[in-house]
Amino acid sequence: MPQYLKKSTGSAAGSTAAQESVTATVKSVITDIRLNGDAAVRTYSEKFDKWSPHSFKLSQSEIQEIIATVPEQTLKDIKEVQANVRAFAQAQRESLKDFEIEIRPGVHLGQKNIPINAVGAYIPGGRYPLLASAHMTIVTAKVAGVPNVIACTPPIAGQIPSATVAAMHFAGADSIYILGGVQAVAAMAVGTQTIPKVDFIAGPGNAYVADAKRQLFGEVGIDLFAGPTEILIVADETADPFTIATDLVSQAEHGPDTPAVLITTSSSVGQKSIEYVNQLLEKSNLSTAALAKTSWDAFGEVVVVGSLDEAWKLADEYASEHVQIFTKEPREALREMSNYGALFLGERTCVSFGDKVIGTNHVLPTRKASRYTGGLWVGKYLRTVTYQEVSDEKASGELGRLCGRAARAELFEGHARSGDLRASRYLGDKFEWIQ
Repeated sequence: MPQYLKKSTGSAAGSTAAQESVTATVKSVITDIRLNGDAAVRTYSEKFDKWSPHSFKLSQSEIQEIIATVPEQTLKDIKEVQANVRAFAQAQRESLKDFEIEIRPGVHLGQKNIPINAVGAYIPGGRYPLLASAHMTIVTAKVAGVPNVIACTPPIAGQIPSATVAAMHFAGADSIYILGGVQAVAAMAVGTQTIPKVDFIAGPGNAYVADAKRQLFGEVGIDLFAGPTEILIVADETADPFTIATDLVSQAEHGPDTPAVLITTSSSVGQKSIEYVNQLLEKSNLSTAALAKTSWDAFGEVVVVGSLDEAWKLADEYASEHVQIFTKEPREALREMSNYGALFLGERTCVSFGDKVIGTNHVLPTRKASRYTGGLWVGKYLRTVTYQEVSDEKASGELGRLCGRAARAELFEGHARSGDLRASRYLGDKFEWIQ
C-alpha cells in the first residue's frame, strides 16, 4: 500500500465555474474575429496586451533590426539548440518511409507522407519568453517539409521579445507576427484580411489559448490538448535527495498548478527530498520561489512504495508528462513503463534539458493523455495517406466479385454494383442490372 509523505490538496482541472468563464470568453473572441477579422484582432490585442502597432507582422528589415539587439551568446545558443532539435527531428523523418507493394499480381497499394500545407506556431510569452517553443514547433514543422509556417508570439510588457523573434526566424518561420493569446490562435485558424488561414496549429499556452485550440479543433488540426506542466520522479535508495528536490522545483516554477510528484522505494529519500524542496523554496535566492511554492504546496506529492515493481505500476497510473528515473538501473524503465510523455533516464539528465536544449520535443501530453498519445513530433506535421491501383484486368474482375459479395453482406447494393461492373467487364460475369 503506497504511503504518502505529502499529498496533493489542489485540483489540477480548476473549478467548473472558472473553466466555464474561460470557455465563454474564448468563444466570444473567436466569434468576433470570425465576423470582423483584423478589426477584432486589434481590439483584443489592445485590450489584453495593450499592443496596437501599425502592422502585427514584422517585415524582414524589422526582424533583422530586432535580431541585432540580441546578445551574440544568446544567438549562438539558439542556433546550437536548434541544431539538436533539427537532428532529432530529421532522424524521426527518416524513420517514416513511403512505400508501395504489390499484394497480389496487378494490385498495387502504396503509402505516402505528405506535409501539411500551412501551419500556425504559437510561441507563448506571457510569464516568460519561451524561446524553446519556437525550436520545438517551427524547426520540427520545417523538417517535416511544411512549406508555410506562420508564427505568433505576444509582446511582453509592451515590448517585442527580441530573443524569441530571433529563435522564430532561425527556426525557419516564413512570417512572424507580434500577436498573442486567443486573438492570435483564432486569427490563424479562421484567417483575416492580413493573417492567412492555416491548416494546423501547434504550441503551448495558457488556459485561454488551450481552450481556443480545443474550440477550433476540427476546423484546423492541433498538436495536443495541453494542461499544466507535470513532473514525476521514480527513485530508489541510491537517488540523491538534493538532485530530486532541485528537479521538482525546476518544474514547479512553470505555474501555480504544476503537479510535482516523487515515487520512491525509500522513505529516507522521500523525507529528505521534502526537506530540500522546502529549503530551496524558502531559504535560497530562487527568483521564481513564490510561484513554485504555490504549486508545490497544492500539487506536490511524495509517495513511498514497497518495491520498484510497485513504483513502475503507480507511475504508469499517473501517466505523467515528464518522468525522471533516478534508480540504480534507470533503463529498466524503458521495459517496465508505458505511460509517459518523455522519459529522462538517470541523474545526468533532467526535464530541463528536454524543455530547453537536448533536442527531443517538449510539447508533450498532460492530464494522463500519454495513455493514448505521444507528444509533438515530425509525424504530427505529416498526413499519412494511401493510394491504390489495379493494373491487371483479371485482378480487377476478381476483386469485383469479392467486393460484390462483401458489400451485399452489409446490404450495400450500390457498393456491390461497382464491384459487379468490374467482374462483368473483365471476367464476363452476367448481371441483370447491367444491360
